[in-house]
Order: sequence, then structure tokens, then C-alpha cells
Amino acid sequence: MSTELDWSNLSFGYIPTDYNVRCWYRNGKWGEIEVSSSEYVNMHMAATALHYGQEIFEGLKAFRGKDGKIRIFRLDANANRIIDSAKGIKMAPVPVELFREMAIKAVQLNARFVPPYGSGASLYIRPIELGMSAQIGVHPSSEYLFMIMVMPVGPYFKEGFKPTNICIMREFDRVAPKGTGRWKVGGNYAASLEAGERAHELGYSAVLYLDPKEKKYLDECGPANFFAIKNGRYITPASESILPSVTNNSLQQLARDMGIEVECRHIELDELNEIDEAGACGTAAVASPVAEIDDIDTGVKYVVAKDGQPGPITTKLYNKLRAVQLGEEPDVHGWNTIVEE
Repeated sequence: MSTELDWSNLSFGYIPTDYNVRCWYRNGKWGEIEVSSSEYVNMHMAATALHYGQEIFEGLKAFRGKDGKIRIFRLDANANRIIDSAKGIKMAPVPVELFREMAIKAVQLNARFVPPYGSGASLYIRPIELGMSAQIGVHPSSEYLFMIMVMPVGPYFKEGFKPTNICIMREFDRVAPKGTGRWKVGGNYAASLEAGERAHELGYSAVLYLDPKEKKYLDECGPANFFAIKNGRYITPASESILPSVTNNSLQQLARDMGIEVECRHIELDELNEIDEAGACGTAAVASPVAEIDDIDTGVKYVVAKDGQPGPITTKLYNKLRAVQLGEEPDVHGWNTIVEE
């Protein structure tokens, strides 16, 4: 069955597909995998997901490669990260093998929605786990629903691989020190909505947050990790409040493969005067180059892309990552899972 979509002009948004897959945790164990064509979840009005934020999710992608095969990128890394998130807010962890089986099944069932090679689009995979028990006292749920839905998407930043301007605002914190920032919980994103919308109104693609404790170091870049190139080195903020990005981890490994030194450390705000390139990276964004970082509170503008073009190292890393995802170059680190159709 064909799918009539304008693959090359997809936005990063929800598009219905044929099926999603679900699994329930009840009586202390995970049940059988269920296939559903419903886009809805029947929840009790007192479910812990609704009242106490017991909700975690993931994001990963599948690609149609140069050889026509479908590849899921770094499936196990996302499976392990959602386990960390589950433990962090006292939810039942989804075993890696169950996560793998469900992700592969979701892609297989919706294979006709995997965009063709060369379109620049991908199949976005969104796993989500919800606390489902009716609970009015503040306690963890005893029942959980884990689901995986998929949809074809274009680039997260509509500009694609072109430098955009981002801004710094001290009025908002994304997360609290020692809070939930290191886990992928919906509340972190709720906390960023006001700042993000304000930034968009001012013409910026994202907010570069400062650390919530001292407002001295760089933190995350809205929905993505931040990285920069300084004196030929790849530098990225290190903090226990930053979500460990699978894409950032991948870019760091590719940088090392190219002989580029990698530094995960505190980056002071003033250091933005000394960087040569910068980008926001994540599953959705991949690697989005930064043109300029404007400090709204001080009026200081850090011009990163002086010629308005992506930097050479950012470009090289982006192209290398895409080449591995699309099967154009050898997958030396074993990151891809090939899906049999």
C-alpha cells in the first residue's frame, strides 16, 4: 500500500500512522505486547501520570538507508536511558529486550511510513510510559502503560542544517539543581514552554539556559544539548541537571574518531567569546548550527557564525552522523539495528 506524503517537505509534527504497540505492567510484571490502531488512551481520572507527573518518554529515529534497508539508530541507548528515567521517578523500568521488541514491531507495522532515502526525512519513534493507577495520596503507581508510536518527520528546526540565532534568558530555569533534568520527564519540557514561546516571539529558535544554581555556566539549549568548537576541540556542558543526549554522545564519539579532543565540563558564559562554532544537538534536532547567541539581559551578542554558514567541524560531524544513520558509511560502533520487513 502506498503512502502519499510530500516526504521532502514534512514538518516535525504529528502524522497518524497505522498502528502503535502497548504493554501493561500489572501485579509486579510486564504483560504481553498488544497492537493497537487507536490513537487514544483510556485513563482513570486519578492516574498518577495526571496528578503526580509519573510520565517519561524517549525519542529515537528510523531511516531508510542507501541500500533500501530500514535502520533504527542507537535503540539500546534509548532503552537504557528510559530505564534511568523510570528509576528516577519511581516507575517500573521497561526491560531493554521488551523495549527493543516493541520498537522493532512498531517500525515493522508502519514500514510504509518510513520516508524514502534521499528525502531528508525520517521515522520518529516516540516511546512513552505512564503511571496508570488511581492514586490520590502522593505515592508511585502500581500499574504502568508503556506505548510506542511512530510518525514520519522532517527537521525539528524548520531551517534544517542552517545557522539560527538563540538567546539567553535568566528569568527562567529549565530544571532545579539535583532535580529531574537528567531524566526525560514531561515536566522538564513544561518548565521550558514559557521561555521557549517568548524566545520564538523574539525571533530566536531556542533558549540557551544557564545553570540554575549560579547562573554562571551554560546548561541545555531548550529541547537539545549544547556543544561548541573551541580551538579545534569539541566542548559540551557537564552537569547533573542536563539530560545525557544520545546524539551528543554519538557526536563526541565521531569527533574522537576524527582525532578531535572532546571536553565535557563546565563552560562559563564568558567563554562564548572564544568559541569558533556552536550547535544544538538531539534526536529531533540532530545537529543544528548556531549563528549568534544573544544575551537578552545584558545586550551582549556572541556572533558565532561570522559568515552566516555552519562551521566546518560541525558540518563534518553532522554529515558523518547522517552517513552512518543512512548506511552510507560503515557502522563501526554497531549503532544501527536493521529492521526486517
